[in-house]
Amino acid sequence: MGRDETETYITVPSFFKCPISLDVMRSPVSLCTGVTYDRASIQRWLDGGNNTCPATMQLLKTKDFVPNLTLQRLINIWSDSIGRYNTAGSPPPSDREVPTIEEVNVLLKRLMSQEKDDEILKRIVRFVKDSDSNREFLSKKKEFVPMLVDIIRTKKIELVLMAIRILDTVKGDRERLSNLMLANDDGDCLTAILLAIQRGNLESKIESVRVLDWISFDAKSKLLIAERDGILTEMIKSISITESDPSLIEASLSFLITISKSKRVRSKLIAAKTITKIKDILMTETLTNVAVTEKSLKLLETLSSKREGRLEICGEDNGRCVEGVVKKLLKVSTTATEHAVTILWCLCYVFREDKTAEETVERSNGVTKLLVVIQSNCSAMVRQMAKDLIKVLKINSSASSALSAYETKTTHIMPF
Repeated sequence: MGRDETETYITVPSFFKCPISLDVMRSPVSLCTGVTYDRASIQRWLDGGNNTCPATMQLLKTKDFVPNLTLQRLINIWSDSIGRYNTAGSPPPSDREVPTIEEVNVLLKRLMSQEKDDEILKRIVRFVKDSDSNREFLSKKKEFVPMLVDIIRTKKIELVLMAIRILDTVKGDRERLSNLMLANDDGDCLTAILLAIQRGNLESKIESVRVLDWISFDAKSKLLIAERDGILTEMIKSISITESDPSLIEASLSFLITISKSKRVRSKLIAAKTITKIKDILMTETLTNVAVTEKSLKLLETLSSKREGRLEICGEDNGRCVEGVVKKLLKVSTTATEHAVTILWCLCYVFREDKTAEETVERSNGVTKLLVVIQSNCSAMVRQMAKDLIKVLKINSSASSALSAYETKTTHIMPF
């Protein structure tokens, strides 16, 4: 069947589109980096704990943004002209209308009546992504989240992806959602989420991982999720620096950090060669994503609390993992440096089970970096760890002399 000859095709100027949602911006605002986003999209990005510009991955000096009034006027003029020339009488595909609260109530009644339709869910997605007040409105409806959980249990992939997208946006009560999805212990929800990670596009994968992270509420839920066949395997695959997008790597690392608080899960992660993936991330010179580096080091720090983890770190590719840790000292952020120092302190000072770590620190110019850490704005505890490390390493007399000179100079003004 051919297309109607009167159908109008509309080209949307690229700078009218939000770099995050790829939709025409309704309320364009600019970050300190100069990049403009739709207010709802960038607010959601920042609310997720991110401190970088999504387009440039620059670290944000401030999370404030200002309305881009010039661009707003241009979009309004363009939208008005589209309204005059769009003979079909419908809005452009990238600027579809957000349903009203009254319309959403009707859509919910249709869903409650077992009319499970992905077009209904797509309209609800547009509603929840539009504003905080819309999300709050739906989160207060007691039947809303259980209904979404029931949809996920159907394992119908298109419906599952939409329901996960809504849950990722609304979030709601963490404990309640965790109980709803895991209480029956039938595994249907976890199976459906795993399916979404395996079959969904990049955005769906990230949303699914974030929902898994959100429902990892307590020790029981973390263990239940970690022991579900396929989940850890998929997550470790998702942090592969050669195969995954940085946003997916970051989301997956956040989830692994959350569940690794369980000792049993830590052992599983070590056995599954997670440390090899972390080593690859740390040794990738082209990686500029600060959050990915920070979270990689945080996860590695957690895994170093177990003996098998420490031995794996020291033995991985002849100490390359330790070398990667040293490389990140003073190079990424204060947070990354503090995680790196803690890892080295654990390997070289507290346990000292494998001399490979100390040799690698020496070979990688680690002592010089540790001397700088002592004078940095890192926490007092981390600066003390750096001093402990230098004393233990005893690399050469010049390093020892440098430390002694520094201690003599600063003892009266910076006690530890």
